[in-house]
Amino acid sequence: MSTSIEQLSCQELVELVTNYLEDALAQEERDSFEHHIAGCTGCHEYVRQMRQTIELTGRLTTADVSPEVEAKLLAVFRDWKSR
Repeated sequence: MSTSIEQLSCQELVELVTNYLEDALAQEERDSFEHHIAGCTGCHEYVRQMRQTIELTGRLTTADVSPEVEAKLLAVFRDWKSR
């Protein structure tokens, strides 16, 4: 029995990356996702960077962020949200 794997676009992959990393995709979606990253260097690198970002930010505590950096981040978020 041969199963056809649906092809994902890079944009679709980006939209699914959080669910993929949280192991929340249905098996068929996971297969399509992994098939895509196996053949797409850009998306493979994107997933690698997302994993690394999650790993590094998971170690941050509020004591690691200076008040100046916190203020800058909050300002950027407010500006982004108002767009």
